[in-house]
Amino acid sequence: MSQYTETITVHIRLTTYGDALIYGDSSMNYSISGQILKQRLFAWHETSFYGTELEVQHVQGTDVIVLPSDQVIPFLAEGELLEHIEWTWDEVHAPWLRSIPLLARCIEAKGYVPSFTAFQAGKLQWIWDAESLEMQESRESSDSLSAKKVLKSLELTKLTRLLDSLEKEEREGVAAAFSAAVFQRWYGTEAEAADLRREYPSLFAPGRSVAAGLDARAWLVAIGWKADTAPFRPLLQLLEPAPEDDEPTWQLKLVLQDKQDAALLVPVQLGADGYASGSWPDAWATHVRERSAGWLQRLSAILPAGLCSGSRADVLNRPLTDEAAWQFLTTDSQRLLEGGWQVLLPAWWEAATRKKPKLRAKVRPGEGAGASTKSGSLFGLDSIVQFDWRVAIGDADLSESEFAELVARNERLVRFRGQWIALDPALLAQIRRAMAGIDSSQGLSFQDILQLHLLGDGDEPEGDSSGEQPENAARIRLEVELNAHLLKLISQLGRQSEWPALDTPDGLQAELRTYQRDGYAWLAFLRRFGLGACLADDMGLGKTVQFIAYLLHLQDIAAETGTRSSSLLICPTSVLGNWQKELDRFAPSLKVLLHYGSKRDQGELFREEAEQADVVLTSFATAALDQELLQGMTWDSICLDEAQNIKNAQTKQSTAVRSFPARHRIALTGTPIENRLSELWSIYDFINPGYLGSLRAFSNRFMNAIEKEHNEQRMTDLQKLVQPFMLRRKKKDPAIQLDLPDKNEMKTYIHLTSEQGALYDQIVKELMERMQKLEGIERKGAILSALTQLKQLCDHPVLLTKETALEVASSGYSPSELEALVSRSSKLERILAMVKELRAEGERCLIFTQYIGMGQMLQQVLAQELQEPVLYLNGSTSKTVRDRMIDQFQSHALPPEAQPSVFILSLKAGGVGLNLTAANHVFHFDRWWNPAVENQATDRAYRMGQTKDVQVHKFIALGTLEERIDEMLESKQQLSDQIISSTEGWITELSTDALRELFTLRRDWA
Repeated sequence: MSQYTETITVHIRLTTYGDALIYGDSSMNYSISGQILKQRLFAWHETSFYGTELEVQHVQGTDVIVLPSDQVIPFLAEGELLEHIEWTWDEVHAPWLRSIPLLARCIEAKGYVPSFTAFQAGKLQWIWDAESLEMQESRESSDSLSAKKVLKSLELTKLTRLLDSLEKEEREGVAAAFSAAVFQRWYGTEAEAADLRREYPSLFAPGRSVAAGLDARAWLVAIGWKADTAPFRPLLQLLEPAPEDDEPTWQLKLVLQDKQDAALLVPVQLGADGYASGSWPDAWATHVRERSAGWLQRLSAILPAGLCSGSRADVLNRPLTDEAAWQFLTTDSQRLLEGGWQVLLPAWWEAATRKKPKLRAKVRPGEGAGASTKSGSLFGLDSIVQFDWRVAIGDADLSESEFAELVARNERLVRFRGQWIALDPALLAQIRRAMAGIDSSQGLSFQDILQLHLLGDGDEPEGDSSGEQPENAARIRLEVELNAHLLKLISQLGRQSEWPALDTPDGLQAELRTYQRDGYAWLAFLRRFGLGACLADDMGLGKTVQFIAYLLHLQDIAAETGTRSSSLLICPTSVLGNWQKELDRFAPSLKVLLHYGSKRDQGELFREEAEQADVVLTSFATAALDQELLQGMTWDSICLDEAQNIKNAQTKQSTAVRSFPARHRIALTGTPIENRLSELWSIYDFINPGYLGSLRAFSNRFMNAIEKEHNEQRMTDLQKLVQPFMLRRKKKDPAIQLDLPDKNEMKTYIHLTSEQGALYDQIVKELMERMQKLEGIERKGAILSALTQLKQLCDHPVLLTKETALEVASSGYSPSELEALVSRSSKLERILAMVKELRAEGERCLIFTQYIGMGQMLQQVLAQELQEPVLYLNGSTSKTVRDRMIDQFQSHALPPEAQPSVFILSLKAGGVGLNLTAANHVFHFDRWWNPAVENQATDRAYRMGQTKDVQVHKFIALGTLEERIDEMLESKQQLSDQIISSTEGWITELSTDALRELFTLRRDWA
């Protein structure tokens, strides 16, 4: 009884592309379907995913399976088939099937070479090869299968006869399948294909010039696939004119280089008949005779017409013009390399092509010397610096006149001072355009000099030995060569270790820390050169005392010179009182004029008083109102405290402060960038007007590239420009050594009450319904309105419902009213419990909220529950009351019943400029959009003078937009480096689906 349950005869045809077309006959069912045949024939074929990935076509009533060319030989050679079926193959109509085992073993043993015929047709294919197997014999280890056994088993002679007997179409199909299998077996991945391209670049040479004049074997040698047994290699050598030649002429010669001694070069004459003549070692003669016949044909296919033609005894030994020598150096030599030739060029050429020509403005000796002589000289970015042009080409350094003289010769290869210079016309044109764009007789501003130096010291991209430059190196970059004075100045700008030391002013009633003394000296150092400064230390590191030391330094200079020094200090209204106290505390010798309030002086009276004052203190709002008055004086220095107040350059306030004349400008800020690079531009346009260009130019050059395209080079360039004028130290910097306590941040998650949840859903539902109808400004307005409602609702529903029944009477809430009020908000309930707990430990806290109604409610509830005074500061609090509140809270001398330990603050009014180190707990009752703003608020307590660990509690209503936005902020922490919108405007631009995702209450937390 037969062991088989079925017999299937497989018929197979090859296309000329190597794909196999397969159909079958079954002994049980004469017409077997393609689907059934696929399932059975390829049941064990993992490569085609067991046949499922193979295509079935219906041709003339028969189902035909298409097996891709790269799978044909491996599949047929492996022969893994279902054993319960008897498989028969129609070899009568497919005699090539008998070659499959031999071809598979060729592939396994790497018995193949690139096809010369295919290469000539512009394709890369593989063909079986016996000689390549023989070459393996020497590489086989003693315990591996020897090449002889491989050859014997392959019976390559039989294979050749078999394939030669096939019809042309079948032979082409077998060759295509073989080549595809080689590609798949050995070069199937991108990395392997890249390795092939790197190891044999001539296989991919453009124009296939490497094949000119060669047969298949010589071609394999030329591309490096097979070893060259000749003891020499042919080279083309370009000889430069001798120094004594009156008429410089270049020559091209053919030489043979000894493989064992690369220094041994044998000149060869190549005749018009293609045969070489010359004197070479006898052992070379046979190899020269075999190879030289193809050299002329190969060279003629690569080199320009006329360069190696004619009836001369040596077709190459002729003078070359300057133009022809230039073309050979820049173009023809590269084509020869691609065609498999080696080339010897003058030794100086590679260095000349890798050193890109440079245009330098060389500052004249003595320029800038006045900047370093007197501390009050105020050199300034606008100071004019005289310079001379220098052009560096290769190793030659040319003056402007020498460069003009060489260009006038209209030559591309010029001998200058005993060395050759390559004059690329395209690069020369760029140099001339760059020189024409700057009038050297007018000089350069120090700002131009500084920027050229800061951005011009990076590594220049280099070209290859052909003289071609990469695309990003096409433009000549203007550089600057500093003299000793300016080199020292700019070196000091960039290195803190080189800042001149400065003694602390005698009038300072404080002991400066080392980093504070450095900061004060840095301000004074930049003043010497009229360069603005941005002191951007972390909150709490003492920017105030560093600037006060600077003011005392100005007072000392004025006393020495017999002049009067008046400085203008502009700050937020909320810290005017703080500045008054700090100036009086640390520098009682300074005369301070407060210019603020409805009774402030105007006109000549103000001018007289201001001229007698060391410091005029005013607010940003007052400065904008009195812009014309403050413009009437030239201030010795202007300082902006909390300089981020001018981050929006178009506002009246920002425009006003930038318009005030001053000899020196300083910005103090803990957050030079809160959200966008335009804020940095605004601050820098104040301290060093024009340094970063116009806002439009800055946007085109840096903002778009960095914020939208994340261009790292532009970011690096901006950092180089900004760094000399910004001093930023962090609390945790090892060099600071503050020994501050830790700041521990934690999130307190709160569930909404059922009332809050129901109202939240109602607001979101109504908004989504309105989104279907509204567009434009109405849509944005509806979104912002709903956003405010949701944020207030997360705090307490009363802020949304505005119930008059719960308004606070003078006597406060009744116990039942208080209990009901607290129970309606989980946030209020939680903060009440936490404040009670910390008060039991004798600790104090700050509570920040955005909403006045919430602040009032917190004040009343906490005061009633704690039975102690609770302070509340917001934007409407007057300066007098504000100062009194701060003194009360910071005091340790008040009796317990009068000592406030809870300070509620509006985030905007109390987030900056206040020192509240008596607190060591900070609560953010509701969240802001920008972590930098929250961190500023936290730093009211976490700053110098703090002796305890600071606990920061951030309240978040679970399942709400508060949690969604907190998740967004978690992924955007480094605000100085990233862009985070500080307003709700970005929310109005979201699609309706995105809004629904942001606003909808997550049901698992409802």
